[in-house]
Amino acid sequence: MNATAIRRPWQGVFQILQFNWRFYFSTAAAVAMAVLAAPLLPRSLRVGLLIGVAPALFWLTSSLVVSHYVYDRFPLYDLHWIPRALSRMPSRWLNIHCGLDETSGLLADLFPEAAFDVVDIFDPRAMTEASINQARRFGHSGIAARPARFDDLPFCSGTFDAAFCIFAAHELRQDCKRATLFLEISRILAPGGELVLMEHSRDVWNFLAFGPGFLHFFSRRAWRRTAAQAGFRAQTEISMTPFVRVYILRRAI
Repeated sequence: MNATAIRRPWQGVFQILQFNWRFYFSTAAAVAMAVLAAPLLPRSLRVGLLIGVAPALFWLTSSLVVSHYVYDRFPLYDLHWIPRALSRMPSRWLNIHCGLDETSGLLADLFPEAAFDVVDIFDPRAMTEASINQARRFGHSGIAARPARFDDLPFCSGTFDAAFCIFAAHELRQDCKRATLFLEISRILAPGGELVLMEHSRDVWNFLAFGPGFLHFFSRRAWRRTAAQAGFRAQTEISMTPFVRVYILRRAI
């Protein structure tokens, strides 16, 4: 299956609008009100108001442009690089998501001979962003996921050769909870098993693209620290555009 062929044109940017419509609606309304009010204000206030509105208008536009580039124009969901990045072909793998699952079917096509499981670790107490609730309404891949706790994955130790966590782990907003998830993933991986983690970064590129929204992401240093705490060794980092990074993390033998 060609991963890029199954996605509709503009699907990524439309999903961003669906998941974050409150933010885009309120920001657009505030910008519109400021522009309409500006001619009624004294010149000094008008200039100050427009200077204040400019960053909001820039980030409103740039976030959608970058989202279209990352999710629609760049072959982000062509996952054929994964078998080359792993040290061995998995005989059993696990995909972890929070209700938005766009990859389980693609992974199943990549590893047709392997057994697999899919878990949904959504926890409303730990995942408090409004966007995740919106994403869960639209994010079903057709492959049933087992509900699971991020701190108690329902598998025996050493069950899997590989685990995948794609745009999911950042929904755990507290460092200690992400560390707990990584410890659980380490437990269920066989010695030498690998975790493929894909995330945006809290860095200058994502700040330019998303403005204050970049705080929803975590830095490379934070991800590497969490991985090390769980006993993972960073094998490879892959830059998937300036905005998205993949970490190949191997469990210590």
